[in-house]
Amino acid sequence: MIVQKEFINKLKDFGLNSYESKLWIALLSRGVSTAGELSDISNVPRSRAYDVLESLEKKGFIIVKVGKPIKYLAVPPAEVIERVKKKVQQEAEERHTMLSQLKDSEVLGELNVLHTEGIKLVDPTDKSGAFRGREKVHEHLLTMVKNAKKSITILTSKDGLDRKYELLANPLKKAVKAGIDVRIVAPLSASKETIENFSKIAKIKQLKTNSNARFCMVDEVEMLMFLTDDEKVHKSYDCAVWVEAPFFVQYFNSLFENEWKGAK
Repeated sequence: MIVQKEFINKLKDFGLNSYESKLWIALLSRGVSTAGELSDISNVPRSRAYDVLESLEKKGFIIVKVGKPIKYLAVPPAEVIERVKKKVQQEAEERHTMLSQLKDSEVLGELNVLHTEGIKLVDPTDKSGAFRGREKVHEHLLTMVKNAKKSITILTSKDGLDRKYELLANPLKKAVKAGIDVRIVAPLSASKETIENFSKIAKIKQLKTNSNARFCMVDEVEMLMFLTDDEKVHKSYDCAVWVEAPFFVQYFNSLFENEWKGAK
């Protein structure tokens, strides 16, 4: 049985490796079969077939029939999807519970001590990083906002404003409630609805001209700056650099102050 490699790769979404995918496909095409037959038509070595079929049975993809020789029955794909979805949800809930418990554990306390001591040894010139992919950038941006103590300053593009409302609305509400000064500048073309939504959270102004520049400064100490135009690059290739350098950030802050004064 010849099955395209691309199709087999798609079955990774089901949590299957290559051998599991091949044997499951083979069994689906036969309905019911023995390990030997499935090995022959799937090109999976017989020495591995029984172990792989046992794994598929544990995952709920196949049923082992009673009798000799041992035969296997395929579970309908629609039912498999429901089983996989349920398993993923259960695993996610278990991991969430475990991580929530770690927040108040001695382990986290010890890790924080290690980080606090270790960061003292870091040269100031080493406090920088580069991120590729908008998701990675947003993860770090969210961390910066959550750790802010005095101020959060954001300049963003039209589409960037919409994304940041979705990402940062709740963290920024908490920041403002904690007394942190939050200021946002967006271009004239920004969504009026998003501008209005942000105005209920923080101070927001619009530039007199349209701009796709994007950066965020926190406490006038660290800065995350995008290097790409979000209108011309796919989110997977969007990239940014982060620095923790007070003198550098303070210079950019002075530039922002000029933009803030001229914005409406």
